[in-house]
Amino acid sequence: MLDLAYPRGGWARAFEYIKHRVRRLPDTPEKIARGIWAGVFTTFTPFYGLHFFVAAFIATVMRGNILASLLATFFGNPLTYVPIGIVSLTFGDWILGTNAAERASERSLGGKFVDAGWDLWHNFTAIFTHEKMDWTGLSIFYDQVFFPYLVGGLIPGVVTATVAYYLSVPVIRAYQKRRKGRLTAKLAELKKKAIKKADAGKSAD
Repeated sequence: MLDLAYPRGGWARAFEYIKHRVRRLPDTPEKIARGIWAGVFTTFTPFYGLHFFVAAFIATVMRGNILASLLATFFGNPLTYVPIGIVSLTFGDWILGTNAAERASERSLGGKFVDAGWDLWHNFTAIFTHEKMDWTGLSIFYDQVFFPYLVGGLIPGVVTATVAYYLSVPVIRAYQKRRKGRLTAKLAELKKKAIKKADAGKSAD
């Protein structure tokens, strides 16, 4: 569990690994970058726990690389989720005209997540018992957190994902070109060695 919050070697090493994997994906730079767009945009949505599925769906619609979209969701991590959440909720309050002070005064943001989760569990178990379903916590969470977050995350999500797209395309193209050049040179060297070996064999005969 600790590795999910703070991977071995630190987040810097984890990002280097993801960047290396993305660059080596066998696809066009544009298609990989569209996958990156989908993954980065998804991190600005409140669908926590479903980001892989959302990113894969968006990448499929955009005809982007699905694996790249999954890797790009790591743009959202314990270091970035707090600022992403603040920006998204701020934009959401501005667009919808909701009151951030009211949301903070009634119960903490984390508390609203807990209330929503408890409602889901309670109402699920109520199906098999005589307990009455109660959607109060989930309703408050939707009105004060989920919907403002969803609406507010659209603008910063699109902007950040688009920046990531245009930064990724030339980087991936340059990497693929350089890698192709190295592979061509290596194949030429192997071919040269094979010819020399064949010539040596003929001379021995």
